[in-house]
Amino acid sequence: MNIKSLLLGSAAALAVVSGAQAADAIVAAEPEAVEYVRVCDAYGTGYFYIPGTETCLKIEGYVRFQVDAGPNESGTSDWDAFTRGQVQFTAKSDTEYGPLTGVIVLQANADNASNQETILDSAYIDIAGFRAGLFYSWWDDGLSGETDVLASHDTLHNSIRYQYESGDFYAGISVDELEGVIHAGESDNNVGVALGLGGKAGAFSYQLIGGYDTDTEEGAIRGMGTVAIGPGTLGLAAAWASGANAYYDESEWTVAAEYAIQATDKLKITPGVQYFGSYGLDATGDDFSDNDAWKVGLTVDYQIVENFYAKASVQYLDADNSDDVTTGYFRLQRAF
Repeated sequence: MNIKSLLLGSAAALAVVSGAQAADAIVAAEPEAVEYVRVCDAYGTGYFYIPGTETCLKIEGYVRFQVDAGPNESGTSDWDAFTRGQVQFTAKSDTEYGPLTGVIVLQANADNASNQETILDSAYIDIAGFRAGLFYSWWDDGLSGETDVLASHDTLHNSIRYQYESGDFYAGISVDELEGVIHAGESDNNVGVALGLGGKAGAFSYQLIGGYDTDTEEGAIRGMGTVAIGPGTLGLAAAWASGANAYYDESEWTVAAEYAIQATDKLKITPGVQYFGSYGLDATGDDFSDNDAWKVGLTVDYQIVENFYAKASVQYLDADNSDDVTTGYFRLQRAF
């Protein structure tokens, strides 16, 4: 074999090896399976399966722009604007005890570019009627308009609650941490117990609740009902407190009424009125004053398009030994 033959043979061998390696390099890898998001219809609309799990998730919320008006609403100004963004995550999955639910509500408020806050508005676990976490009590419920004041200003608590539900009826008990809800002479970490029941019977809905503040050793009860009459819904409510407490501290007693008129499919007009006996707290902050008060207002709701709403409200308050006060607001809200 001469040198020329040896070189040609070596070149041919290298070509075969190189060709094999090149062929191997361009073999396409098997594509990985893609798991697309699946709709979960077991718990209503808006839920989808978290990929790779059997947990269903729903994301919803709203964006709100609002202008408030009233005496010294912002410093010495009689008006103030703010914007809010809120998002809620609701996760559900089946268990042998029924659906296991987890809810997180995040809220961001902006009074202006430099004055903003983000808060945890709610976060709780719910299963088989038991609920534990940060959530609004039954006292946060109210009539549909903006005139009534039927609870204290603090209705969001760390609580443990059991609520029995059967058809259109519910009843339950809640143990609430009342930290930060302070009247004169109170400690800053109270415990409250609330009871509630309610339901629907045809066109009539009702609720009866009570709350006892163990620190002030005072309590309150409230009854509320609505019934469809004519073109709208009549709402009536009454509350009584044995003394100033964390559940109701606006007055010793009160009665309220409203009539929510569904004028069109998109327009609702709600006039309301409320009377307060022994309104506000006395100089000690422990007991109610000897003053009475009454309040009248009007709220208008309009659906501009689907998921886009406008609301306007004006309220007039006349209290003994105080100046009359007129307040109101205009709101635009986009829900999703």
